[in-house]
Amino acid sequence: QVQLVESGGGLVQAGGSLRLSCAASGMIFSINDMGWYRQAPGKQREFVASITRDGSTAYVDSVKGRFTISRENARNTVYLQMNSLKPEDTAVYYCNGRSLRGMDYWGKGTLVTISS
Repeated sequence: QVQLVESGGGLVQAGGSLRLSCAASGMIFSINDMGWYRQAPGKQREFVASITRDGSTAYVDSVKGRFTISRENARNTVYLQMNSLKPEDTAVYYCNGRSLRGMDYWGKGTLVTISS
């Protein structure tokens, strides 16, 4: 089993920044890709960003140039630096870990609220 714990959410004004963290524990050797998803009220969960073990990244178009995903393999931690935040970024942000076999692990989420 893999446990993922997010932190860093909160309330900020539009244009501000937040840094989310996700600490992994347990059978972390099985995890290859890590990423962030978000779910806004009344909407489906959507992909935000991902990073492979060797550092290759991917982003949804709406956050490109504003969000940066990174990971510290030695600390089993992945980060999401969010800049120039917009009210439409308001959502619960979930950390995701995916094994080489395609099994997904999820954290419980951290709430990000952007005020206009």
